[in-house]
Amino acid sequence: MKFVRFKNEDQVLLGLYNQAMTHIYDLNHLIPEKQFENLNTFIEAVNEDELAVLKEISCCAALQEFPSYSASDVTLLAPIQKTKHDVLCLGLNYKEHVKETAKNLNHAPTMPEHPVYFSKRVLEMMGPDDTIDYTRSGSTQLDYEVELAVIIGKRGRDIPADEAEDYIFGYTILNDLSARDMQARHLQWFKGKSLDGFTPVGPCVVHKSELPLPLSLDLKSYVNGELRQDGNTSDFIFDIPKVIADLSTGMTLEPGDIIATGTPKGVGMGFSPPKYLKAGDEVMCEVEGIGSLRNVIK
Repeated sequence: MKFVRFKNEDQVLLGLYNQAMTHIYDLNHLIPEKQFENLNTFIEAVNEDELAVLKEISCCAALQEFPSYSASDVTLLAPIQKTKHDVLCLGLNYKEHVKETAKNLNHAPTMPEHPVYFSKRVLEMMGPDDTIDYTRSGSTQLDYEVELAVIIGKRGRDIPADEAEDYIFGYTILNDLSARDMQARHLQWFKGKSLDGFTPVGPCVVHKSELPLPLSLDLKSYVNGELRQDGNTSDFIFDIPKVIADLSTGMTLEPGDIIATGTPKGVGMGFSPPKYLKAGDEVMCEVEGIGSLRNVIK
């Protein structure tokens, strides 16, 4: 099941793709007894029986009874516009990215013994084909980072790793845009990753039933058609169950919380000389099983 937020003329709606991804069905027509304001409320309120019905609907060829929209006639938006809390992020979670970061900082690479966390403040998430305006940010070193993002489906604390999948709703793509000069200036990552517009996500939220653990998904990023990043989630230093278990130790996770799981090697700062983004650049992030997230820099 692939869930989206989309615009049809001047209406913003929540939808479910059919299996062929040619049409989108209005979630509030599929479950008429509940009205969902956004995907956050849907994730929090939908139950297993309703999800089973939606799965059957999405796989069924005979759906004439349900209102639908041609996917080619609507505009996809960020599936989640607002986050419940700051996005929870992992740094240095791919071995080769650890090495390129160490090289950039002129020190020997050291693999982390424990997950490295930071948060990313998000005023509003950007969506597929949204333009990223960073000209007023004060940064001259804008970088890209393709990431798999995990969306939590139910409240939990002190979650055992072998139960982690029960607490996941699904997955999406997140581009962790980063102002490298601000990161260096402030000696930490928060400010340089939290500028307005620096969190594109999409194109959809894929339910966990389509991507069962353990994951082995290819991730790629392109800048103006040039392949920059080419990794796989099997190269995680800390896998998703480990991260959920570790994060939730003493800290409650809630439905709609988003965990960005880190980026593979090939970021702009890793090249010599660095390949930072500039106005007019097109960035394409891809994750196997989810789709593509395209944004243009201005």
